[in-house]
Amino acid sequence: MDRNSLETSIVATPSLLADRFREFSNAAPFISFFKLFIDPILVVVTLYLLAIPFHVAMDGYEFILATLAFLLTAILLDGMFLFMPGYSRSWLGVGRFITEWLGVVIALVLIGRISGFIDYYYPPFIITWFIVAPIVLISVHVAIRVYVLRVDSGENAERSKVVVVGINQPSQLLVKNIHEEPFLKMDFMGYFDDRSISRLPKSASEHLKGSLDSLPKYIKEHGIKKIYISLPMSSQPRVLELIDELKDSTASIYFIPDLFVFDLINARFDNVAGMPIVAICESPFMGLNGVIKRISDISLSLLILSMIWPVLVAIALAVKFTSAGPVFFKQRRYGENGDSVLVYKFRSMTVMEDGEKVVQATKNDQRLTSIGSFLRKTSLDELPQFINVLQGKMSIVGPRPHANAHNEQYRKLIKGYMIRHKVKPGITGWAQVNGFRGETDTLDKMQNRIKYDLDYLRNWSVWLDLKIIVLTVAVIFRDRNAY
Repeated sequence: MDRNSLETSIVATPSLLADRFREFSNAAPFISFFKLFIDPILVVVTLYLLAIPFHVAMDGYEFILATLAFLLTAILLDGMFLFMPGYSRSWLGVGRFITEWLGVVIALVLIGRISGFIDYYYPPFIITWFIVAPIVLISVHVAIRVYVLRVDSGENAERSKVVVVGINQPSQLLVKNIHEEPFLKMDFMGYFDDRSISRLPKSASEHLKGSLDSLPKYIKEHGIKKIYISLPMSSQPRVLELIDELKDSTASIYFIPDLFVFDLINARFDNVAGMPIVAICESPFMGLNGVIKRISDISLSLLILSMIWPVLVAIALAVKFTSAGPVFFKQRRYGENGDSVLVYKFRSMTVMEDGEKVVQATKNDQRLTSIGSFLRKTSLDELPQFINVLQGKMSIVGPRPHANAHNEQYRKLIKGYMIRHKVKPGITGWAQVNGFRGETDTLDKMQNRIKYDLDYLRNWSVWLDLKIIVLTVAVIFRDRNAY
């Protein structure tokens, strides 16, 4: 087999989730169909059916509720909470789904309160629907798993015998996957590796079947259907040689590149004009995630601004009458992709630094105005940034923006510092609720802040955003690092 043939046969596996999903790809269109249509339709149908025993007339207000429920279910529910491999033998899928359904319920209640529609609905009817709808969804998903996808198939189901070439972290994760997930319908037969047993992990060496030279014979004798090659990238010549040796076999061959050597940020599969690629470092807010993030930013910003506008007016007047200067302080910060954005704050100092040198606020800073310390301590000076969010320059949750001068300083000192700028800066962030708020007077403090920022990019979800928002309120009242 030549090099081009090898490249077209490669299946990249950048993460445990990606590997599991690859085996699940045949059901992917089916899952997407559930996410976009079936789940929302089931929620609406449940609403209409419950209206019968409660003698509720499905008039205009119920139609509005049904429309909102359909849209929110399509946006917030995963659609694959029980389909994804790994969920079949745990409560992880159900737990995640219940959390997402609570998000739909909270969103509906908030919209109802703000609009006043909530007063037009019969409470026992709505509460019953909130309880029955998720039960219906779970029941349908379980039925699909059992009777359509046949996840819990019997002993007569066709299974594939697989072997793994190379013993390392990716291959061991793959084997662990195979053992834990019966949906994959694979029987792991063993490893093949040229290294001596003394150089191999003890747990894996117990399953060593032989060297790479013995692999072709073993495949023919044992009817192996799939071969996973997990060798270092430096071993490409050996991989090509091995593929050539296996060309007389009908076994499917997969290559697992060791992408764990990279610091993965939102690793995923993609393609450019049909050419397969693997994203190593990418923003989590691509595609639908970006739409969800933007909708949540706009919705929450409008809700919060409608509630706090009297506070904004009071602070503006206090700033104006207690010190000379403008009400708002505007400073250039790095935005998404490193683009420059103008960030708004209530002025808390007597200076307006926005040049090549910006001095961070310190404890008992003499530059603070008479109310400046209070504004910074309570983060009230940050409230105008909700306007930045509506402008699309910031998010409610994200890495906190630093002054441009500080960015230029720390990007030279901290590896991966600029990755935090792949997304919009936030009013609050994961680092801030974990104790890294306020002055970063040492390199170690800034490194820890960046560590949490990158952790946020790796693990983003709507629920993490909501958690950070709730924790931010608690931090404001107990944190002593802000001044």
